[in-house]
Amino acid sequence: MLTFFLVSGGSLWLFAEFILSLLEKMQTQEILRLLRLPELGDLGQFFRSLSATTLVSVGALAAILAYWFTHRPKALQPPCNLLMQSEEVEDSGGARRSVIGDGPQLLTHYYDDARTMYQVFRRGLSISGNGPCLGFRKPKQPYQWLSYQEVADRAEFLGSGLLQHNCKPSTDQFIGVFAQNRPEWIIAELACYTYSMVVVPLYDTLGPGAIRYIIRTADISTVVVDKPQKAVLLLEHVERKETPGLKLIIIMEPFEEALKDRGQECGVVIKSMQAVEECGQQNHQAPVPPKPSDLSIVCFTSGTTGSPKGAMLTHGNVVADFSGFLKVTEKVIFPRQDDVLISFLPLAHMFERVIQSVVYCHGGRVGFFQGDIRLLPDDMKALHPTIFPVVPRLLNRMYDKIFSQADTPLKRWLLEFAAKRKQAEVRSGIIRNDSIWDELFFNKIQASLGGCVRMIVTGAAPASPTVLGFLRAALGCQVYEGYGQTECTAGCTFTTPGDWTSGHVGAPLPCNHIKLIDVEELNYWTCKGEGEICVRGPNVFKGYLKDPSRTKEALDSDGWLHTGDIGKWLPAGTLKIIDRKKHIFKLAQGEYVAPEKIENIYIRSEPVAQIYVHGDSLKAFLVGVVVPDPEVMPSWAQKRGIEGSYEELCANKELKKAILEDMVRLGKQSGLHSFEQVKAIHIHSDMFSVQNGLLTPTLKAKRPELREYFKKQIEELYSISM
Repeated sequence: MLTFFLVSGGSLWLFAEFILSLLEKMQTQEILRLLRLPELGDLGQFFRSLSATTLVSVGALAAILAYWFTHRPKALQPPCNLLMQSEEVEDSGGARRSVIGDGPQLLTHYYDDARTMYQVFRRGLSISGNGPCLGFRKPKQPYQWLSYQEVADRAEFLGSGLLQHNCKPSTDQFIGVFAQNRPEWIIAELACYTYSMVVVPLYDTLGPGAIRYIIRTADISTVVVDKPQKAVLLLEHVERKETPGLKLIIIMEPFEEALKDRGQECGVVIKSMQAVEECGQQNHQAPVPPKPSDLSIVCFTSGTTGSPKGAMLTHGNVVADFSGFLKVTEKVIFPRQDDVLISFLPLAHMFERVIQSVVYCHGGRVGFFQGDIRLLPDDMKALHPTIFPVVPRLLNRMYDKIFSQADTPLKRWLLEFAAKRKQAEVRSGIIRNDSIWDELFFNKIQASLGGCVRMIVTGAAPASPTVLGFLRAALGCQVYEGYGQTECTAGCTFTTPGDWTSGHVGAPLPCNHIKLIDVEELNYWTCKGEGEICVRGPNVFKGYLKDPSRTKEALDSDGWLHTGDIGKWLPAGTLKIIDRKKHIFKLAQGEYVAPEKIENIYIRSEPVAQIYVHGDSLKAFLVGVVVPDPEVMPSWAQKRGIEGSYEELCANKELKKAILEDMVRLGKQSGLHSFEQVKAIHIHSDMFSVQNGLLTPTLKAKRPELREYFKKQIEELYSISM
């Protein structure tokens, strides 16, 4: 047996590790008894009685065990005392700051030579030695790379070409980018930064009405798009005289000549990106770099009711935000030139763009997915990323898929057993992917992500503690969670390295302070360590574009951003999100939902008397509780061939299905997005009322009470619909 293990070195190593993982807490005498060896005083006589072959075997095993003891994994050293991750700022009214930093001053930048987004890229260009920068691939082919110098040159050519087409090198010049993640997106963005212009991302989920609104509000005359179909969409707005200021559309992909003619008829110039770059190369202009205080991007949030809000972010805002991330992680998992990021989260959102900025600043590479989320695993295997930004919805899918493959009770038990062993290591601060449990259970999971991931960052919505805890063990890499919103660039709190507990969003970043304020109407009080989360620091935005009233709602006179989220300070100085001030929440994929808007649409369904729409930030869809109208529903049901008493009708599955279909029909007619439609409903036969505590005296829904009252039914709806 020992000979077999000596030949199979990897197996011997795993065998030794397995045995030692069981023995390492035992006392010496207990181990000797277990191995049936004599006490220490008799060892000399015992070894003299052994044959030479046995002595060699014992010596070999002892050497392996000694090597394991000296090389066994060490716990990660956190950058601060994990029992005190933030501290109160003097004379600040209860604001707290990160204990990580060089002093009480808030961090504005990490590198002196990288204070704007233009300088960030130039720093990466210098560090990389003109190494690979942006990667893309065609189906079933390896990644192709543009070098840092190629990207910088093309950005200057495109920027110079824009100047030749009546654009100004000024922060008053807004350039729309309407495209999926791809290298040309970054080239267009860098072209704007090179000549002090401002990027305004457009994206499909905003809807055509919102895109019209943004183009008009931001006075956008030039939009860069990826596909001809998007150019057609923009031309339709111009033809209907909805966006008369739009004069130039630049298309990344090939298009037919007829599209140029159609644009000419309504006064819009259609050009290929290649043609504009060639024009700029022939008429090259020297860069006009921005200042840290200059506007870099106007990021329109989809909002919940009314028109989108354009958050104005400066170069200094973005640099401060990712500098906070660098400061927190600098001693543990600092970005390197050989880092590779997989880009699939929308570049129109700040979370993805901030993480990418970290990579560019250090000369790393960014590889883009093919554009089809179903092909993401294939892209990751081809790219071998080391940095993986995700949203909780994707983590949930990974978790569900892993357990769905454990299709027998024995397989599931073994998987859970292995996860518990790894989770015990994680709790002690050890993060690794070379344990016996990895070899037996988790290596295939890690290989499905390319096999090289060393850091996962999740944001945009809360992550499930169960999912996060399991994946920290199974993936064998550091998994960080952040919290924030567009108005503070992306993040304002972040996991402290070494704190691998779940159920909170970390401590404040070194670039901002956080305080809680009383929310009297929801009974949250700062004296109990609870309240609305407010953020102040150099990462906080300058306001909403041409929207002073909503700017005043978000930013107070002292510069505090009021997030609308309710938080609670935990004993270790970390923040836990516990509620939302307004009835607005995020789904697991990061989309905002206003339930009252949806309820106002569904209430128009003929058989519906009352409706409560529920969403959970750990889930990807909505569910609802419907109270049918006792007077209307019987006749409505009869038309569909369903009869019975009111109580019988409420329990009828066919009628429930018909009501749901009618609600979804109304939702479609009213323009609800698919994520705003309920996927399942529970029929309740008793009206919500003041008497049963579910309505206020003014007959408004008491949402916390409804959520608690129907807790069991809601859990059933989610379990059935998964």
